[in-house]
Amino acid sequence: MCRSIKTLRPPVLPEEATEADIRAAALQYVRKVSGFRAPAAHNQEVFDRAVEAVAQATAELLDGLEVRGAGAGRRAG
Repeated sequence: MCRSIKTLRPPVLPEEATEADIRAAALQYVRKVSGFRAPAAHNQEVFDRAVEAVAQATAELLDGLEVRGAGAGRRAG
């Protein structure tokens, strides 16, 4: 587990995770998996696509999670 990636769901994160929080976690994940902090120019497009895909998957996961005692999904309210 990459220690730079923080938990984005309640109650660890008391407020709803922002798009910036989700993208930062996705970027850290892609950096860890690829082994590159910043990709070379010829890898930039695939790197950016991976960050977007991971961010989308993360948002879908957080939207679908039900935290007991916190209602259904992170956008419930």
